[in-house]
Amino acid sequence: MAPETTSSEAKGHDAGADADAAFDLAVIGGGINGCGIARDAAGRGASVVLFEKDDLASATSSASTKLVHGGLRYLEHYKFRLVREALMERERLWAIAPHIIWPLRFVLPHHAGLRPAWLLRLGLFLYDHIGGRKLLPATRTLDLARDAAGRPLRDDRARAFEYSDCWVEDSRLVVLNAMDAAARGAAIKTRTKVVSADREDGLWRITAECDGERSVVFAKTLVNAAGPWVGEVLGGVVRSNTKAAVRMVQGSHIVVPRLYEHDRCYIFQNADGRIIFAIPYERDFTLIGTTDRDYRGDPAAAKATPEEIDYLCAAASEYFREPVTPASVVWTYSGVRPLYDDGASKAQEATRDYVLTLDAPSGEAPLLSVFGGKITTYRRLAEAAIARLAPHRAWAARAEWTVTGALPGGDFAVTGFDALVDEIAARHPWLARKMVTRLVRAYGTRAREILAGATDVDDLGRHFGADLYEREVRYLMQAEWARRAADVLWRRSKLGLRLASSEQEALDQFMLAQAAPAAAA
Repeated sequence: MAPETTSSEAKGHDAGADADAAFDLAVIGGGINGCGIARDAAGRGASVVLFEKDDLASATSSASTKLVHGGLRYLEHYKFRLVREALMERERLWAIAPHIIWPLRFVLPHHAGLRPAWLLRLGLFLYDHIGGRKLLPATRTLDLARDAAGRPLRDDRARAFEYSDCWVEDSRLVVLNAMDAAARGAAIKTRTKVVSADREDGLWRITAECDGERSVVFAKTLVNAAGPWVGEVLGGVVRSNTKAAVRMVQGSHIVVPRLYEHDRCYIFQNADGRIIFAIPYERDFTLIGTTDRDYRGDPAAAKATPEEIDYLCAAASEYFREPVTPASVVWTYSGVRPLYDDGASKAQEATRDYVLTLDAPSGEAPLLSVFGGKITTYRRLAEAAIARLAPHRAWAARAEWTVTGALPGGDFAVTGFDALVDEIAARHPWLARKMVTRLVRAYGTRAREILAGATDVDDLGRHFGADLYEREVRYLMQAEWARRAADVLWRRSKLGLRLASSEQEALDQFMLAQAAPAAAA
């Protein structure tokens, strides 16, 4: 890994700008696209540094609907290449991360007066056949009067179609990509904001700030994967004249107590042409979303508005027997999707495809900027980004590898989740099975590492609430860059739904106390 220079060392221009001491690649942005690119590049032998101004997955990448899916509705807009690419990625991602990705069945009730049945059948036929589906089950038709999927729904829905997609723990997918990048030599710098990046003698001179201290590194190539801040990086950090064609679209979700007993999801059509999902969530809840509305302002300030909450409640209530009301909402989250501005009149019609722009003047260090993208296609986006760099950087022309490279903890059979839970539960019979299941869902085979040597619950250390113990928290701090309670409770897990505010504050104080000696050292 290439060395970095301190602020004092950076004053010596000649030493700092030595090409042999420069990173091959610097990435701005610790969301799914930035971490995916960093991982792919590090696996091809490049020296990589990644900067994230907050925690990993602290913005858009932890605010998705948590689906690895083709995007059934995109077929209406003739986005066949995007849908095919996404469908092909479902089973590929499931294979490399079977702990945090798993199959789900989706129930699409037919609604007279909206999309006709023949159109839904055609779309689902294409969905089944254009994406190389092998393990996921095919579409079928349901009689809602007889099937359990009909019980929570109003009686005016007689028929439905059921198809397959996958669920993903989105923020954990980001962290696992960062972990694998680090294992391959990348330097992952969280809570480190890039304040300027300037071309200098064929390199990028990058100044970053962390905890009030500034440092400088040099890199041969720079990737701007800052998500909603991609335009801010272009205009304010690298001071480029390139127009940032970004359309920021807000998507909000609500979480309510569990609405039904079975484990399938619903996809509901709305009279305004939009769709929403209702998805089993964290065992005791139902996730409902998402909205699509243009957003202006600071992406970090995005919150579900009362109007969005009302919209989601009303849309769900059109289908469920028991109305969903704002009073039943236990949590909301909202994110801003940095879509490429293709001039669509409505936010829900704006392209979800990714666009890559390369600024590579002759003799100067290249700048690649990433617009748009989806969780589902992040791996392909990373391959495409590096392919754009191949004419300029020899390492980028090396063989693609991420399609088969397991993510940390995902080194077990794609259908072997239950067997792994059985194995770990047998080794630790004093642990409740639901806790073992949660640990395996989060960490896969690395749950063995977290529990190694523990013979009873006392060996897990301090109890913070729910089934969160000190040993897991320390692992997250040491291996996954967690520094504050929110990192653990809302991104590395969703245990924030189960801990009281006083318990969350106690966890935060514990983590701050643990981090202080490390900072002093």
